[in-house]
Parts: sequence; C-alpha cells; structure tokens
Amino acid sequence: MVAFAGWSLPVQYRDSHTDSHLHTRQHCSLFDVSHMLQTKILGSDRVKLMESLVVGDIAELRPNQGTLSLFTNEAGGILDDLIVTNTSEGHLYVVSNAGCWEKDLALMQDKVRELQNQGRDVGLEVLDNALLALQGPTAAQVLQAGVADDLRKLPFMTSAVMEVFGVSGCRVTRCGYTGEDGVEISVPVAGAVHLATAILKNPEVKLAGLAARDSLRLEAGLCLYGNDIDEHTTPVEGSLSWTLGKRRRAAMDFPGAKVIVPQLKGRVQRRRVGLMCEGAPMRAHSPILNMEGTKIGTVTSGCPSPSLKKNVAMGYVPCEYSRPGTMLLVELPSGPCF
Repeated sequence: MVAFAGWSLPVQYRDSHTDSHLHTRQHCSLFDVSHMLQTKILGSDRVKLMESLVVGDIAELRPNQGTLSLFTNEAGGILDDLIVTNTSEGHLYVVSNAGCWEKDLALMQDKVRELQNQGRDVGLEVLDNALLALQGPTAAQVLQAGVADDLRKLPFMTSAVMEVFGVSGCRVTRCGYTGEDGVEISVPVAGAVHLATAILKNPEVKLAGLAARDSLRLEAGLCLYGNDIDEHTTPVEGSLSWTLGKRRRAAMDFPGAKVIVPQLKGRVQRRRVGLMCEGAPMRAHSPILNMEGTKIGTVTSGCPSPSLKKNVAMGYVPCEYSRPGTMLLVELPSGPCF
C-alpha cells in the first residue's frame, strides 16, 4: 500500500506486477479507483459552466455520451484532464484526478459562484460514490452476467444507469485507462464491497493495483497528469489537439485559446512522443539526447513493457525530432539507451 492524494492505495495484490498486467491484457482485472473526484454539474446553464473551463465541445454531446477533456489556464497550460458525460438525467457527470481534487473542485466551485451571481442556473454536487474499473477483453462478458441491459448497446464513451449484480443506481461507463475494452462503475458506497465481491467470483477477474494501472496506460500511450502533462504543457505540445472541439477552436472561447489555437496552425517548440528501446528501462526525468549526444528533451514516464517485452516511455522533444521512427538516445545511469 502507498499513500496517494490522502488515500492509501494498493500498488499490487497477490500476483506480481507483470502477471497482473498480462492478466488484464488477456482476461480482465478489477481496479478500485474510488479516489477519483466525481462531481455532478446541475442546472440549465451547466453546459455554459463546463465550456467556460474546458477545451471540449460539451454542447454537442448526445444524451449519455462522454468525452475526455482538459481544464486549461489562460496561458494555455493543462490544469487537469477529466471525463465529462452529458447524462440523460439532466446533469453533467464529471470524473477528474484525485491528485488535483482541491484545485479542480475550487475551479468549478468558483465558476459556479460567478455564474450564480450573474443570475445563471447552475450548481455543483460532489458524489460520494465508489468507482470500480473492470478492464480487459472479457470485461463486458463478465459484467453482462450481472446486468439486464445489453452491453453491446453501450459503445465506447457512453454511459447508463443500471442495477449491477443486485446493486441499484450504478452508472456504468464504457471507458478506462488501460487501452483495453472495459467499464468504470460509479457505485453507491453501501453497495461497493458487495459489487466488487460479486465481480471477483468470476475466475476471469483478478484484482489489480497501481503498478499494473501505470504500465497498462503507458503501453497505450495515455497521459498521467503531473508526469506527462501539467500547467506548463499545452494540449498541442501534449499531442492532445484532438480534445479541442471544432466549434470551440473557431470561437476561441475557452481558457488559453489565444495561445493554443495559433499552435494548431503553426509550430510548437516541443511535442510529446512515444519511445521504445532495448536494454535498461527508461525512467522519468532521464535526459533525451540526439544522436550527436546533445540533450534535447526529457522522459516523463517510462517502464518495461510486459506485453511488448521492450522498454517503453514517453517524453518531450523538439518538433524536428518528433517524427515516428526517429533514432534518439536516452541517458541512463547505466549508460545510453538507443
């Protein structure tokens, strides 16, 4: 167990990190991610509130459709990444990072007060639900046994409220942080242990901790806030331009738009790239060098890849070195890695 953002979280359970990682890729694993901040944005001006804080097109979301988006500041930096779902129950359901809990909550609450003072109809409620992520190629098959809804009708980034293994009022969202098919289940606290126990009765499912979660997301090229993106990284530098809604780009009406939108049309100084190498694993903060040995960037996340049997990492390099297939060096304590 390790301390994280005021919570005590499991790094791993009985199985080794590698076994847990590969089990998720081949079967499915259950992750307890109840530390995440879950909020409801209420009122007829809820979309206006969210679009004043994020880069995404929230107004275009269909009922029960969600999207990954980014809170940004006026300098174009990323304050956090989050998932926003337009529920059919008349509110926005928002999931953001536990490490940014206080910052995100203050940001949203301040905007609620600002809009309320303008006479707008908007409110915020923090959800005291647990959050369980069932991830892997057999996740839907496992969950289908416990729900009446046909999960084939729940495509990626859509959500529905349903009874799951006898626990009513669960919001099931087809999403995850592993690169696999799967769901995240927001479950009332009183039913969380019952639900987890019911899911784990299926021999397909094993518990997985933070170590597997980190290597799975890194293999999939997914960012960890605070490592791979932060307040000094723009969405374009972070290779996250796809999160910028087309209408929002044209209107330039989100925080930092004056910095971010010109970057879409011009060149940025640096970009987030994926790296692979043989030999010793690359780790965060390792210097990235060009083939002449000059430092050009830094690794932000890195680990051995259990699936690929190679070392994977991501980091930032100048644009001219960002083309796939470019050969670079990473400086390690044991010597350079190609």
